[in-house]
Amino acid sequence: MVAYAPAGVSAFGLSAVSGLFADRSHLGLPRFDFSVCSDSAGVLNTDVGMCMPVQHGLEAMANADLVIVLPTERRPLPLSVALNQALGDAFHRGVLIAAYCAGSFLLAETGLLDGLRATTNRSLAACLALRHPTITVETDALYVDEDQVLTGAGAAAGIDMCLHLLRREHGVAVCNAVAREWMVAPRRESGQTHYVPSPSEIGTRSLADDEDARLADLLVWARNRLSQPFTVSELAKQALMSARTFARRFQAATGTTPYAWLTDQRLDLAEELLATTTLSIQEIAGRVGFRSNGVLRTQFVKRHGISPTDYRQRQRSASAQRPRQ
Repeated sequence: MVAYAPAGVSAFGLSAVSGLFADRSHLGLPRFDFSVCSDSAGVLNTDVGMCMPVQHGLEAMANADLVIVLPTERRPLPLSVALNQALGDAFHRGVLIAAYCAGSFLLAETGLLDGLRATTNRSLAACLALRHPTITVETDALYVDEDQVLTGAGAAAGIDMCLHLLRREHGVAVCNAVAREWMVAPRRESGQTHYVPSPSEIGTRSLADDEDARLADLLVWARNRLSQPFTVSELAKQALMSARTFARRFQAATGTTPYAWLTDQRLDLAEELLATTTLSIQEIAGRVGFRSNGVLRTQFVKRHGISPTDYRQRQRSASAQRPRQ
């Protein structure tokens, strides 16, 4: 994969992308050939004033299967003829192209987002929508997946976008392993925009803050007990809230309903067990809290369009094809 770094590139963004796609083949994970390119090889300034050598120009995109356009502090973002051509050529070869924060503007300038949904930093969303009226700008999304092109919001949302790519292309086990190393949530839904604080961050807090802290505890508690059946009333009781308050706080914190969140957590765990164990479908259904393998299959097809058995076979085939060092 290749990360395109414009002048004034975000040092945080470059560090995050290079770390998430680092070579972990010694751990049995996919081997990524990560490189950085710019408009030409040479020395590039970052947004924090540091200079970094860049060994590759735009020709590096010719051999990539994924190109990520990194954000920069520069406004407006100029799209050179050469960069436009390189990104367009990569797209027409079937290369995955992603961008986030201000990088979404460069991708928009190529026309590759015309008629599609996209997102960027919340502070830039109105400008993007005004400048590119054919793009549907999702202001509150963490990331938007339009198959071959993906866009992410600002800063940390770039991590969410990259983890989503890892999950989509290499499976939940790979995504979870990288997320554990980075000590971040392996999956935040693209519509989730609010942050749930951890108990360690609690100092002197308001009632609302205390409710958020109890909700954070509940999410951990529920994730560790997915095999158990839960009702919303039981979850609210565990969080020490009324059902009405619980539903409101849960929606605000996660961007979804308790039922949808539980279903997602159960499917996440099912994906990992399918990819990493030899448990039967029925055993996996029981472990993740679905009433039967039929329920698991129905929910799985809704998410992936294929059955759990087909998903397992694809994961095994992909794993067998990955090079080992």
